[in-house]
Amino acid sequence: MRSWVRQRFAILAVFAVLLVTVPGGVWRLGYSEALDQLAQQGEADLALAADRLTAQLQRYQELAVLLSSHPVLTGLSNGGDPEAAKNLLLDAADKTAALNLYYVDTSGKTLASAFSMRGQTIVGTPHFERAMNGALGVHHLRNPKTGLRHFLFASPSFAQNGQVSGALVVSVDIDYVEANWQGDGPAVFFIDQDGLVFITNRDEMLFWRRKPGDTGLVPPEGAAPPFWDYERAGHDLWRLDWGAYIPERGLHLVHPMPVIAMVGEAVLDVRPATRLANLQAAVVAALIFAFGVFLYQAFQRRRVLAEANAVLEERVQTRTRALTDTNVQLRREISERQEAEAALKQAQADLVQAGKLSALGQMSAGISHELNQPLMAIQQFAENGEQFLERGKVEVAGENLSRISALAGRMARIIRNLRAFARNESEPMGRVDIVAVIESALEMTEARIRRDEIALEWNAPDVSVWVRGGEVRLGQVLVNLISNAADAMEGTKARVIRIAVETSDRVIIRVTDSGPGIEEPEKIFDPFFTTKAVGSAEGMGLGLSISYGLVQSFGGEIRGANAPEGGAEFTVELDYWADKEQAA
Repeated sequence: MRSWVRQRFAILAVFAVLLVTVPGGVWRLGYSEALDQLAQQGEADLALAADRLTAQLQRYQELAVLLSSHPVLTGLSNGGDPEAAKNLLLDAADKTAALNLYYVDTSGKTLASAFSMRGQTIVGTPHFERAMNGALGVHHLRNPKTGLRHFLFASPSFAQNGQVSGALVVSVDIDYVEANWQGDGPAVFFIDQDGLVFITNRDEMLFWRRKPGDTGLVPPEGAAPPFWDYERAGHDLWRLDWGAYIPERGLHLVHPMPVIAMVGEAVLDVRPATRLANLQAAVVAALIFAFGVFLYQAFQRRRVLAEANAVLEERVQTRTRALTDTNVQLRREISERQEAEAALKQAQADLVQAGKLSALGQMSAGISHELNQPLMAIQQFAENGEQFLERGKVEVAGENLSRISALAGRMARIIRNLRAFARNESEPMGRVDIVAVIESALEMTEARIRRDEIALEWNAPDVSVWVRGGEVRLGQVLVNLISNAADAMEGTKARVIRIAVETSDRVIIRVTDSGPGIEEPEKIFDPFFTTKAVGSAEGMGLGLSISYGLVQSFGGEIRGANAPEGGAEFTVELDYWADKEQAA
């Protein structure tokens, strides 16, 4: 009897140790793996936020570099027209949403500005001093009067002898840059070399500062809230109380950004990792507890039926293995489904972009001709202008320069449409002028329409028609419809494309052609359904399927049918951005 009691106590002690140590080990391992996954996702999110910030600032950097050598600005040092320079800078500021643009001479004195800075000096500022050394100057500061945060690019301009003659400074409003991603994703903040949080997607962290040698941050005013940092599984974890929208326990990540002299940091909520580790440990503990219960019952019965106990023990082991296998299979299925969902989203995005690039490839020959023709004309006008100048015919040479400017504007418009069409649109849906989108799509397909001798019937409304959608994605839909209409009319004598915009309860866009019509209207939006020859390089039957998905994402509808007078007619229905009166 005493032997049995000692044996039972020994079994209970082993069971208690297992119930504590095994789930604890599983928790540590699961927590470590969950932190690794969270760190990978967070690093990707932080890199994306850093790239987005750099890209938004880069366009202002390019503006400073491109505009700094403008003759109107460089001429200011030699008595040029300040009013013309101001108008130039003001136009650039209006088109780019820059906070201010101003041109300074080598002494730092402002010669012209878009907004009331003429006569002021910026001598001694880091960006000015770097520009005076012939390099691009970058600086950021907070205006003590207005409270606005400025990010500054100073690009030098050079005289004919190669010396720096001045600099163009572009001032960017950081509030405007942050507006599109405030509150997005995890808490992300960008710290400058002085340890100041200058840019962030959490307002409550703005202007917090990191003291030398410290890890955490302190607010600009008042006492510092509680903060602890510790390491777990090779990761830097923070425990903090910084606000309702910042996690109490977070994974701290760092991303250097030497291009803008800042460091991007993020704090990711570790609660999902904790919940996953707790769930895994709880499952293991439940399995161990169930196993212990079954084992205890088996030992109880062993005293009376040894043979029955052996059978029962075998069943317990079988059930335990089944539960373990089910748990492993369940984790595998969850992981596979998550990977499949991510792959599907990426494939859908790649498919939309591939459709746009495919359309650009089909239009490349015509677009090359559209660009080559004005280039040859520009060359001819330039040569003629040089001869006219040699002969003293300044007015005729000026007319040639005006023609060159008009041709350059046309090329810029074509290239701008191409860049807008080819880029990946990540902005949310908003207010879009469908008339402007149609005009842009027609410019994209103008070469194809002219080459195939297609008559275009398009009467644009006198006013803008505002719809709810994405400008680039709507442009892709219309380019697909116009290109398909042109493809359908190959081999026909009368080639006409009609485009009309109707405004009623919804905005309706109709694209009609004079081709042979649609043989199977019910299948035209199916993926890989095409009426073109097998192996044709003109398409794989994805254009209309992509267009269908894009229109559906805007809450609209797209239909295809045979027109009563012959040919095919596609209709796209979209919602107004506001009510009908406001849209008009």
